[in-house]
Amino acid sequence: MLFGLDGVEIGLIIVFLTLFSAILSGFPVAFAIGGAGVISFGIIAALDSAGLLVHQAIDTTSQAYDALIASGVKADDISVFRYPELPRYAMPVFDRGWEMALDRNVSFIVNRVNERVIAGQSIETLLAVLMFVMMGIVLERSKIANDLLTTMARVFGPLPGGLAVSIVVVGAFLAASTGIVGATVVTMGLLALPTMLRNNYSPELATGVIAASGTLGQIIPPSIVIVLLGTLAGDLYATSQEARAQAAGCTDALTLLGEPAVVSVGTLFQAALLPGILLAGLYAAYAFGYAMFNPSKAPPVQLGGDTGEAVTRGEAVTWYLFVPALIVAGTIGLGQLGVVGSQSVDVDRFSEAGEVASLRTNVSEECQAAMIDLHGQSAWDQAVEEQAAIDEAGGFEQAEELSEEQIAQNRAAAIESAAPIGTGIAVIAVILGIVLAMARGVSPSSEPLPLVVGAAGLVLGLAVDWLLIAPDMSAMSTVLLMLIPWVIALWGAKHAAQRLGQNELIRVVFPPLVLIVAVLGSILGGITNPTPAAALGAAGAIMLAAYRKLGEQERSPRIILWATFAVVIMILVGINFDLRITGETVDAETWIAFIVAHAAYLFAFFGLLYACWILLRAGVLGPAVRETAKVTSMVFTILVASQLLNLVVISFGGEHYIQQFLMSFDDEHKVFLIVMLVLFILGFVLDFLEIIYIVVPIVGPVIYGGSFDPKWVTIMIAVNLQTSFLTPPFGFALFYLRGVAPASVTTGQIYRGVLPFVLIQVAGLALLWFAPGIVTIVPDLIPN
Repeated sequence: MLFGLDGVEIGLIIVFLTLFSAILSGFPVAFAIGGAGVISFGIIAALDSAGLLVHQAIDTTSQAYDALIASGVKADDISVFRYPELPRYAMPVFDRGWEMALDRNVSFIVNRVNERVIAGQSIETLLAVLMFVMMGIVLERSKIANDLLTTMARVFGPLPGGLAVSIVVVGAFLAASTGIVGATVVTMGLLALPTMLRNNYSPELATGVIAASGTLGQIIPPSIVIVLLGTLAGDLYATSQEARAQAAGCTDALTLLGEPAVVSVGTLFQAALLPGILLAGLYAAYAFGYAMFNPSKAPPVQLGGDTGEAVTRGEAVTWYLFVPALIVAGTIGLGQLGVVGSQSVDVDRFSEAGEVASLRTNVSEECQAAMIDLHGQSAWDQAVEEQAAIDEAGGFEQAEELSEEQIAQNRAAAIESAAPIGTGIAVIAVILGIVLAMARGVSPSSEPLPLVVGAAGLVLGLAVDWLLIAPDMSAMSTVLLMLIPWVIALWGAKHAAQRLGQNELIRVVFPPLVLIVAVLGSILGGITNPTPAAALGAAGAIMLAAYRKLGEQERSPRIILWATFAVVIMILVGINFDLRITGETVDAETWIAFIVAHAAYLFAFFGLLYACWILLRAGVLGPAVRETAKVTSMVFTILVASQLLNLVVISFGGEHYIQQFLMSFDDEHKVFLIVMLVLFILGFVLDFLEIIYIVVPIVGPVIYGGSFDPKWVTIMIAVNLQTSFLTPPFGFALFYLRGVAPASVTTGQIYRGVLPFVLIQVAGLALLWFAPGIVTIVPDLIPN
């Protein structure tokens, strides 16, 4: 044995040193990883052919091994780490020669590329990366981030530590719009750091809050890290739980877990929302607390700029807080009373299937023991009772097709129980009502008549819906009856929007906020998956950037506004009308709705093309597209190269060796802690892409194959990488900031400034460790 080490151990060391050297060589990372795989395989193959690499494998023909099997120990649980006293025999690391390993690697890499890059199930999700990158780069290149930072600084600046708090707020905004750590850190370092230093802010606080806020893109949706982790986590969790179920004697993972072994990127976005907001809140709280104890190092700053008409505190509380809260609370109260709710009269043509027990009980004794160990004795007893009740009632009841008479009875019952005011109309009324209230708060001295008329239109619309519109009325009849009230309400909302545009805070913050809410809301609400939402975000960012450029050029943005309005019309028509025109009989109402929706689509598409032309003329679109192509091509090239490196590790048994080492610790908490420490250390030298595609597939079958919630595991990994990228002296965020910081700011000041935020990150990790409900509460509340 070379150096007294096992041949597989030497192989792993060679792979790591080769990869580390390749990354430090200065070659592009995407090509360095692939090259490291080829070079390390060549070195290991040469040493193996020379007989210098010897692997000590357990002798499965020995009496000691047979005795262990006879005692009930499973073959998969036997390893050199758990039973080092077992007899072994020497063998080469490539059991069938390096030529066979090379042949298998070449064929496997073709299959992996086809499955994960070209035609696999995850390719659609990976396309979201391209569009999220496009969304973030367009927003950054169009100076929208600059506007956000300037405006937030004017709002929070007069507070102690206000500039630092504004950095956190804008960092969260940019994280939710870009998801790229480097872009956020560099942008805020260029824009905010000079301003903070000029206003006598401590260099430590200034650099620390910028670096920390920039890393929020790792965790706040739509984080690219979570998109990429999610595509792997779904496969790893499903495969690992199937293997776990088979080892436990169960037929499949559904039997063992009592639920499908599935985790999606959308669900991970839901899980990441609360931890991301929590970390941002902790950053802001620290900045404010630091300013309270060190007022000279984070003084209040009064920046110039008009944020709108001055209002009294009473007016602000009334129109910004009390009236909107009253509108929302009143709507929720009416929903609880049954006045607001669903008006759907659609009924199924089939009866509902009978209920099934919470757990499958017709399983082997071995599987039963595993299920009791996982769920507890009480859950098993409850499932047995449920199954007994089902059997006593005649067994599982299959769904049956209903007769026309039964369908008519169900529809009549649905009409009878429908709420007087529909949920959709109530939501529109709430949104317009809040807009009218805030417009009054922005300019109390302006003529209130248009706002009063708009509010009257809302009330009239709700009354018409309650008194005149029946649940079974056609969509076209509903539109005609609601036309006059909504025209009145929209006339008032138009005047409200003009007044809101006079307030700089609302004018700057509201458009990107609406875009972020639209993108995340569609994902978190389960309306669509990340890829269409990312397309919406990219298109919205382009139109938003074009709107800003037209404003800079003092040209009318009317086409952009009407195109946005066309998108809203298209969505509303699509929700309320059946647009299928391929049936045998299509009524006039469907044709009218289809024509309106299609016309809105064509105008919205024209508006998008017009926005692209504006940005192309302004020199924004070209660089943004090139930067997007550069980033996404790097992601996909790293994906391919990392598959090659993984296959090299698998070919000489490295992956199996690492997994056996981890599984030798019987406490899965200890295993996960070891993995987290390793990922934290690797985060110093590897970017998140290399870690996700190289390290996670190796350790994933172990950490995703236990009893941990996969959402919690994934978010813990993301927060851990965020902490690693922030930790001196190797944190990537620190290198980005050092590159744009002025010479007066020393590296030592950056390191000292970021340390408190590293401690906040560690505290956040500990909080998520001991309170995993922070991660799982939002996915549990939102249906998937």
